[in-house]
Amino acid sequence: MAKVAFLGLGVMGGPMARHLAAKGHEVTVYNRTEDKARAWVSAHGGRSAATPAEAARGQEIVFACVGNDDDLRSVTTGPDGAFAAMGRGTVFVDHTTASAEVARELSGAAHEGGFGFVDAPVSGGQAGAENGVLTVMCGGDPETYARVEPVIQSYARACRLMGPAGAGQLTKMVNQICIAGLVQGLAEGIHFGKRAGLDIEAVLDVIAKGAAGSWQMENRGKTMNRNTFDFGFAVDWMRKDLSIVLAEARHNKALLPTTALIDQFYAEVQTMGGGRWDTSSLIARLERDRS
Repeated sequence: MAKVAFLGLGVMGGPMARHLAAKGHEVTVYNRTEDKARAWVSAHGGRSAATPAEAARGQEIVFACVGNDDDLRSVTTGPDGAFAAMGRGTVFVDHTTASAEVARELSGAAHEGGFGFVDAPVSGGQAGAENGVLTVMCGGDPETYARVEPVIQSYARACRLMGPAGAGQLTKMVNQICIAGLVQGLAEGIHFGKRAGLDIEAVLDVIAKGAAGSWQMENRGKTMNRNTFDFGFAVDWMRKDLSIVLAEARHNKALLPTTALIDQFYAEVQTMGGGRWDTSSLIARLERDRS
């Protein structure tokens, strides 16, 4: 069992920290909204800290899951950031979906401080976090990764080292590119089926067993057919992720015409008031103003 801290108790971080506590790890939590941290401790034990530095002091591993690059810098190298309090030989594990650039930046800062850094974005959404079955894509050196992998398994179904610092974030970008294309294809397929007068649930049941089957079809097809989107991974967050993807593509010269187009489709969903809708709401822009 390890002494750990967890920074950020949102819809992903809160359940992940809960799984750490349930596995017997000694958990200290920090959240920008202190009431949320106190409520987490009341429900799951451990203790809360007023700052990232206080949370990190004396811990073996410090985990974080926050919003974006700026949030991540704030809890690591900003005033009262965790890096200033981390001891030699400890490890910082970042579960934020952020840029590969910030991962390399923070890995360098951690190396200078004498401790390790692993960028470890996750896939599986809120349900994956709640049920402890996330997929975790990691970047870092093998020795550091080997030390934290057994602890990450507290809430992971799959966890793998993909390469040096930044490789985890790059792998997550591939994940988001693929999801965007899958959801758009599914949206168009369901929309077409409706216009053709087909029984969509019957169609999905049949084709899910063939080459068209996917996680998105199994878990989002029926709700897309019902135009229900008040759950899941928000469009606002997907657009944040796709902005990171497209910025990296400009850097490495990758051609992502479909991803760029779908990003604009998500922008349309935002203008429809769907910023907090699940990403499967791409179908909403096809269904609007149609009988």
